[in-house]
Amino acid sequence: MNRWERIFKPVTVLTLVCIVVAGSLAAANHVTGPVIEEATRVAQEKARLELLPEAGGFKRMLGYGGENVKDICVALNGGGVVVTAEAKGYGGDLTVMVAFTADDTIKRIKVTEQAETKGIGSKVAADAVYWARYEGLPARQLVLNEDVDAVTGATKSSRAVLEAVNAAVEAYYAIR
Repeated sequence: MNRWERIFKPVTVLTLVCIVVAGSLAAANHVTGPVIEEATRVAQEKARLELLPEAGGFKRMLGYGGENVKDICVALNGGGVVVTAEAKGYGGDLTVMVAFTADDTIKRIKVTEQAETKGIGSKVAADAVYWARYEGLPARQLVLNEDVDAVTGATKSSRAVLEAVNAAVEAYYAIR
């Protein structure tokens, strides 16, 4: 067996396979990327309207927010603000949308993305009953187990939701 058969031919074949696969992945991403972005945008708008239905639409605020703030949207009718923030939970990042009313209270929150442990952290991250504990609270820095109770066995997830809400509160006051 000569050197071409033993060394260069397998290297050449593997290189060509890698180029074809990388090209295919790039083409698939080019085709599906805009579709995924639009679906994400529509889902986020739907979630904002669910939290603040009287808004009638939103205007994004650019250049505001802190390290953990992903998005700030002001209701077109002046009825409130929805801030999207994230914090590190037990299983990864938790993304929380927080709706504030014009009278500086938390109207509602919703966890839109999470990777918490099923049955434990998901008690916090995927439970609208837990989210309701934040409704009507003043828009100020909140304290776990004083303003909002932690869920037993899911303290880290409870703390992550609270940290995201507190980051949203900070961003809310930055635009007021």
